[in-house]
Amino acid sequence: MTGMDARDAELKKELHASLQARRELGEDYESALIDSFLEKVDQRVDGAVERRVRRQLAEHQLTSARDARAPKATDSWGERFGFGIVSMVLAVPLSAIGGGVAGLPGLLVAWAGIVGVNVVQVARGNPALFRGRRSTRDDDAWED
Repeated sequence: MTGMDARDAELKKELHASLQARRELGEDYESALIDSFLEKVDQRVDGAVERRVRRQLAEHQLTSARDARAPKATDSWGERFGFGIVSMVLAVPLSAIGGGVAGLPGLLVAWAGIVGVNVVQVARGNPALFRGRRSTRDDDAWED
């Protein structure tokens, strides 16, 4: 017997007990017996609603907690474009300083830094891009 069937059977017993009491006590107590039975029904409904609300609240809290832990894809096209523009604008003075101070090695170090910052930005937005790819084909499962 499931939980709902058990509660239904219990409520059915309560109804039969109320009807039996009405037969024994007469019509004088009918209103009080009906009120008592309806109060028990109300308690059951309130309990069911409370359980449902608690379950939905727990599910909502669990979903909110999962969403808070999940990485957010907040980088829009505009943010990526803006980062690229800023990177290129800063590349000019960095190239001039690196090349002027240390010549070709300084220029290469400046551009290695610029490329490195941009690679990190891309990797942050697309973590799967730099992971090793696994083959979906299973070579050991060939059948004749």
